[in-house]
Amino acid sequence: MKRPVKIIVVGGNAAGPAAAAKAKRFNPNAEVILYEGNEFISTGTCEMPYVLSGEIENINKIIYFNPSTFQREKNVKVFIKHFVEEIDTKKKIIIVKDLIENKIIKQDYDKLILCTGSKAKTLPDFDTHIKNIFNLKNVNDLRRLDEYIRLNKVGKAAIIGSGFIGLEATEALVKRNIKLKIFEKEAKPFPIADKEFSDEIQNILTQNRVEFFSNIEEIEPVITEDKLVAVRIGEKFIETDLVLMTIGFEPENFLTQSVKLEIGKSGAIKVDQYLKTSDRFIFAAGDNVEVLNAVTDKPDYIPLATHAYSLGRIAGENAAGGNVKYDPIINNISVKIFNKYFVQVGLTSGEATKSGFEFETSFIKTKNLVDVMPESEFVIGKLVVDKQNKRILGASFFGGREVSGYADLISALIKLKAPASILSKINYNYTPPLSPFVNILSLLGKKFTQL
Repeated sequence: MKRPVKIIVVGGNAAGPAAAAKAKRFNPNAEVILYEGNEFISTGTCEMPYVLSGEIENINKIIYFNPSTFQREKNVKVFIKHFVEEIDTKKKIIIVKDLIENKIIKQDYDKLILCTGSKAKTLPDFDTHIKNIFNLKNVNDLRRLDEYIRLNKVGKAAIIGSGFIGLEATEALVKRNIKLKIFEKEAKPFPIADKEFSDEIQNILTQNRVEFFSNIEEIEPVITEDKLVAVRIGEKFIETDLVLMTIGFEPENFLTQSVKLEIGKSGAIKVDQYLKTSDRFIFAAGDNVEVLNAVTDKPDYIPLATHAYSLGRIAGENAAGGNVKYDPIINNISVKIFNKYFVQVGLTSGEATKSGFEFETSFIKTKNLVDVMPESEFVIGKLVVDKQNKRILGASFFGGREVSGYADLISALIKLKAPASILSKINYNYTPPLSPFVNILSLLGKKFTQL
């Protein structure tokens, strides 16, 4: 009797559980095992700032499965605190360190799925072993930061970096009555955004009494008795009760060093559209892989939980015998900044320039509802359009909750390679409490109808 195929999944956050569950569902006879080095699997990452702020009641709310519930519901064996140290591709085995029993395990596989995700970028001098220096990448980071704030008098904090996590953590800490200073090496907050939107974000920070320091080339910790007491910028010393580093993420691909899988320019694993690596028995999915950008048609690094989940499912199915391709991905991101929202879909002007496009833009500032409605507020939008064929390359919006819908509609039109003029021809709904008489998307598209 032929033995069941053995599928090993490495990594237990978004992509890993999705891959393991899908592999078992697609091939119920397969033996599927998931290894995770930390103590948690299937956790919410994007939700962490809202646990920190108290909007989500506690950390347990964002731990969606534990090993026993996942095994019971998905029929997948799960081993936490089991760190995969090495892959032997010739023998098709992995070397696992059991951190509970402090022993080494050798586990054979037929197919291997690497879902090792990403890791927080760090600054060399800011050691997170110091009790009040933090990252915010996983549940353990969140628990450590939250506990420190609860048990210590924290009146002021410094955040290094003003991307997604930096901005969301800023709001969370302000809600806990902590005075914030943000230190950014670029000229504006959220530097991947076009300037029009970075300016709006900076205004929101100022309105909420957050101090923003730009163009910071060098920043150093001042440590006394295993505790950070200040940061040094040039000759200036700024006292702070804690530092949170939010300078971005990079692929966690330590395992590829031993097996020499092909790596892309971003440092992420190269995969084909079936999520197969350069080793035909190894698949990869999540924040550790490069994907095909639907706008540029080139490899890109887009570490988002939604993509990790969907790619994990495809990798799981294919490892179990399926033959599914992933569609090229459109970068569609959103962030809450106090009482406003910023969304960005496709390419920004800066990204379009770097990708070699000749493009033109349309920019509008208008109301999200008719003026007579008391909730009416300004919303701004920018459209980036290919100069040659007039197809939409990307868009950004800043305003209320309505901007999420704008970005999703633009994402669909980018996928369809639609011309910008189509925006002025769509029949938008209108009711005064919900929508404007003339939609901002129609206004953005009119420029290209006239052309």
